[in-house]
Amino acid sequence: MHDSPTPGAIRVLRVAVPTPLRRLFDYRATAPPAAGWQPGLRVRVPFGRRQVVGVVVACREQGERPFGELKPVAECLDETPLPADWLWLCHFTARYYQHPLGDTLHQALPVLLRQGRPLAGRVREQWLLTDSGRAADTQRLKRAPRQAELLAMLAQHPHGLATQAVLAQGFTREQLKALDAKGLVTRRETPRTAAADPAAAHLLGEPALPLNGEQAAALSTLHAGLETFHPCLLHGVTGSGKTEVYLQLIEAVVARGRQALVLVPEIGLTPQTLARFRHRFQVPIVALHSGLTDHERLDAWEAAASGRAPIVIGTRSAIFTPLARPGAIIVDEEHDGSFKQQEGLRYHARDLAVARAQRHAVPLLLGSATPSLESLHHASRGDYRHLRLTRRATRHAPARLELVDMRGRPRQGGLVPPVLTAIGETLAAGHQVLVFINRRGFAPTLACHACGWLAECDHCDARLTLHRQPPLLACHHCDSRRALPDACPACGSADLRPLGSGTERTEETLAAHFPEVPVHRIDRDSTRRRDALERMLAEVRRGEPCLLVGTQMLAKGHHLPHVALVVVVNADAGLYASDFRALEHSTQLLEQVAGRAGRASHPGRVLVQTLHGDDPHLRMLAEYGYDALADQLLEERRAARLPPFRFLALLRLESPQEAAVTDLGRHAGEALRAWLTDRELNVDCLGPVPAPMEWRQGRYHLQLMLGADKRSRLHEAGAWLVGWLESNPAARRVRWSLDIDPQTLA
Repeated sequence: MHDSPTPGAIRVLRVAVPTPLRRLFDYRATAPPAAGWQPGLRVRVPFGRRQVVGVVVACREQGERPFGELKPVAECLDETPLPADWLWLCHFTARYYQHPLGDTLHQALPVLLRQGRPLAGRVREQWLLTDSGRAADTQRLKRAPRQAELLAMLAQHPHGLATQAVLAQGFTREQLKALDAKGLVTRRETPRTAAADPAAAHLLGEPALPLNGEQAAALSTLHAGLETFHPCLLHGVTGSGKTEVYLQLIEAVVARGRQALVLVPEIGLTPQTLARFRHRFQVPIVALHSGLTDHERLDAWEAAASGRAPIVIGTRSAIFTPLARPGAIIVDEEHDGSFKQQEGLRYHARDLAVARAQRHAVPLLLGSATPSLESLHHASRGDYRHLRLTRRATRHAPARLELVDMRGRPRQGGLVPPVLTAIGETLAAGHQVLVFINRRGFAPTLACHACGWLAECDHCDARLTLHRQPPLLACHHCDSRRALPDACPACGSADLRPLGSGTERTEETLAAHFPEVPVHRIDRDSTRRRDALERMLAEVRRGEPCLLVGTQMLAKGHHLPHVALVVVVNADAGLYASDFRALEHSTQLLEQVAGRAGRASHPGRVLVQTLHGDDPHLRMLAEYGYDALADQLLEERRAARLPPFRFLALLRLESPQEAAVTDLGRHAGEALRAWLTDRELNVDCLGPVPAPMEWRQGRYHLQLMLGADKRSRLHEAGAWLVGWLESNPAARRVRWSLDIDPQTLA
């Protein structure tokens, strides 16, 4: 027999565990922590044959199952719950993106917290003199001269000295302990990220730069909304000083005792952004990105959650960083596709930033030279304040695109003769040249000149890319690799030739044409080592004539003041893809890379090689700029009933067995259409159809698209579809996911 429950007593805990199942699990409450059971506590619980770390979501008197059948909680890992703002954001994310709550909480936690480590950052051990130590007569230590020297050194550091610094001077832990035993020194532990000095006088490490009229007007608008949700789109041409507006907004936020969260699109941009912020501010600044160790990430996460770090800078996942006193959220390059997570929990960090700023009633600043059509649509409707910066900080206007027709012209490394001539003239004038080619490797593939055979991947509907460093064939979709063949596998011919150009081939061509000038190749292959990108960019910033060859890693946010010429090797690569967003994303990338030219004292020039110089969209971009093209694209989207005028969700199905995805996709589409007919929800269901790359990573990929004029109806239909799939045994043999607001159909 079981004892009768005490009225109001917490006997059952509803726990979210990291599982793809969209449900919570009940456990029997054990001895509570000092503050009692409450939502947000991490617990270790039995789950199947293993123990996992979950998060308490609710505390109840009774569960759905008989109390005697419930397994007890193995251990409570926290004395206090996880931050409330973080819990709210995870609940919102799971609900909006229709993802399991347990997996959402798991993904949003630092790795060490997922493993059950304490919610505490690492500490720094420091030594400082006691009152007795400051008054001590060193004659007392004449028989221990090294201890006397150590005491004298610590006397020169009244705020304490870290253990590592003491040991670096040749002293030992035993000497420290001996002085401690005599009461002359004491040990203290401080967080690695110290608390900020609240005095405004100590906020800046260097003075703010003077603002022009447009910058000052934008900052004045931002200052007027510091106490409320105030979404603004800072739409400024490249080099117009958007970062200075960010910095001065953050200065106002931190001076009020609040915290600022800054999101940047790429890990490659984080070091230079961090360096600029640390030069400006004399307060703790933490960074969160995938390049950190697990301990470094937990240190930064805890410093932000405790409020000791007033400024937090990070990539996509940093949106889940808790803030003790949120004051502003800034999303730099808000249009960038890397803010959308494409696997697992498919959230969009920019959209979560909007929701989070609204929740906390703090200003939101979205910055870009080429805003997304969604943000431009919000600004045109008055949902966002539209702040414009039309002038560069230098006296030079942004360089316009010059289209170079490649038809009928010979190419070397992908470059036509007039472009090679322009490169030579720019280098001779003492300037630098950036050559942009968004293809890694030596060539897009290897071909047989005798029979036409092409090197194709066995696991994807894609061709293998030829690499020279090291020599191999690689698939950039599934990362499979293959040795270079000695002869054609189809006909035996030895006449195998590279087809097209990648960064390696263009680098080789330029090195041969301009042997006296260094060539720096910047792509994912050449920057794999830690700090490799920063070392190369530091060399480039010295200002000596050089050539930069790179992918889109170079196109985003880098300040390269000595680049006078930008060359786009192939502008057509992304313009004609099947994805309806391809044109928007391609033209944004072209404008961003063009913005690297002429950012300092000399004007810039941009040459864009194309086989389609008469394309109306490309000509409009070249003649009138991105803003005019964006207006036209918005009208085309309105006529086609596509985002941002309509809301989409994409069901993605994949399996090694083609019949499994085909059958499940067909049945899912039929069931959903029948349900929609009964409900009259006005939601379209299109498909299933093969994905743009149907065979990828050894799996067949199918898609089912949902479209609706109202977001609530789309979510209702998506929730029904998820429930149908979870209850369908055939769906257990297929990997599936529902992508809310997909940014690509690929």
